[in-house]
Amino acid sequence: MDKKIVAFQGEAGAYSESAAYKHFGKETETLPCRSFEELFGAVTDGKATHGIAPIENSLAGSIHRNYDLLLRNDLQIIGEHHLRVSHCLMALPSVELADVTRVYSHPQALAQCEKSLKKLDLPSVVAADTAGSARGLKENDDKTSAALASRLAAQVYGLNILQENMEDNPANYTRFLALATQKLAQKKELAYKTSIAFTLIHKPGILFNALSIFALREIDLTKIESRPQAGKPWEYLFHIDFMGHVDEEKVGNALNHLREIAPFIRVFGSYPSEKQDW
Repeated sequence: MDKKIVAFQGEAGAYSESAAYKHFGKETETLPCRSFEELFGAVTDGKATHGIAPIENSLAGSIHRNYDLLLRNDLQIIGEHHLRVSHCLMALPSVELADVTRVYSHPQALAQCEKSLKKLDLPSVVAADTAGSARGLKENDDKTSAALASRLAAQVYGLNILQENMEDNPANYTRFLALATQKLAQKKELAYKTSIAFTLIHKPGILFNALSIFALREIDLTKIESRPQAGKPWEYLFHIDFMGHVDEEKVGNALNHLREIAPFIRVFGSYPSEKQDW
């Protein structure tokens, strides 16, 4: 397929769809999926050419489900995008702020806007997701409620934004991973990041030894995450991100060194590191 079809989890207007447009371009065709499992499956089965999946939020932390799905699926990480999450309070076009008696949204969005909602004296109602809350206002012709969702959701469902930047902490970013079935060719002029996962045997100092492999070669680790291994109580899988490309000599040497002490290693991909401008 020449045209990009990008699978994302959620309904039309979700933050994930915003990330898809920002990373792949406005002409991208998007494919809403009901779950993260469906998203990964759509890319694997060829229903979509790419996927976009959240992996961590600067306030709420890691999305552990997607770490596990990376391991269970044979997909490559080909990019990353940091989306500034800005929650908008929206309602039907005829509704004023004074008319609103309740606010619907995903529990995480409600928690991130708790102080703002308290100032407006608006009770919150938990819903399945942000974009779905916006859709519900339109479908139910609800003139007494508002929703917290993205600016894109307001556009999709024809809603009026009553107030922007409702989040209590403006340093609210979600990091998304762009997924595909094929790896990217390296472009020498770009800075790259690589994501891997590995296991270690129980031995004093073994994690220190593993991380020292990268430190000795001055490879910058940007993220480390541990996940329990299914069926193996108290044994863990380590996910790390680091600067560099697998085709670079020092990165290749580091991975070969790691293989000497790690029973299992999986490389998820090397991809352009997005410049961060907070």
